[in-house]
Amino acid sequence: MNSIDLNSDIGESFGVWRKGNDDEILQIVTSANVACGFHAGDPRTMRETIRRCKDRGVGIGAHPGFKDLEGFGRFEIYGMEIDDLKSLVLYQIGALQCLARREAAEVGHFKLHGALSNMASRDRELAEGVLSAIVEADLRLPVFATASTELQRAAEAVGVECVAEVFADRAYEDDGTLVPRSDAAAMILDPRICAENVLRIAESGVVVSRNGVKVPVDARTVCVHGDTDEAVAIAAAVRARLENAGIAVSRPDRCLGGQASFS
Repeated sequence: MNSIDLNSDIGESFGVWRKGNDDEILQIVTSANVACGFHAGDPRTMRETIRRCKDRGVGIGAHPGFKDLEGFGRFEIYGMEIDDLKSLVLYQIGALQCLARREAAEVGHFKLHGALSNMASRDRELAEGVLSAIVEADLRLPVFATASTELQRAAEAVGVECVAEVFADRAYEDDGTLVPRSDAAAMILDPRICAENVLRIAESGVVVSRNGVKVPVDARTVCVHGDTDEAVAIAAAVRARLENAGIAVSRPDRCLGGQASFS
């Protein structure tokens, strides 16, 4: 692998409530997933975050999740009709696109947040339903999807371009899904360990689960969560380790022909 993207979830402040290390993170990452107001963020924060991304040359992505401010989008919500889930996702992407146009910027990808992403990574029917909304609305946006999960396979099935994603700071289960946040072992917060894990993924194409199982992945983007105290140090360590190994860190363009094209 000669090049890989580094992304982070940002724009998560809401009203007077401040969250994250956005300014510092944006100096390191090449793509950003901007909260769209349902699990975090608000219209002003969204617009200001778009401006910051544009100023830094960082790729802008919509980050839709369940309507769950209290739980930060991490509560799994069952029983929703597929049409409701489609509308939920389209509403949030559309809001960010409108604000981006006002700033002469472009939304270049989307990435499901938290519980919605985790559920779609396990449930093929739910994943295909949500992603079909992107096709029906003719948005032509690639999805950042956790590598080797039902979400990635669903994207391929319904015709949504996919940028396969791995996480620098999360532990994995044997099936390639993420260890739930409720588990004390879910987060990896040592920058050195995170950097070494990402380099192994880039060089060998495998994620090692917490039980030692090697899960094959063809990752094209790496996520560092922006809301931990260690976020900036982790992002910096990951980027430095990759670049020192001769792997360029650069944002993906639109996916073309089923493959991510890196600028």
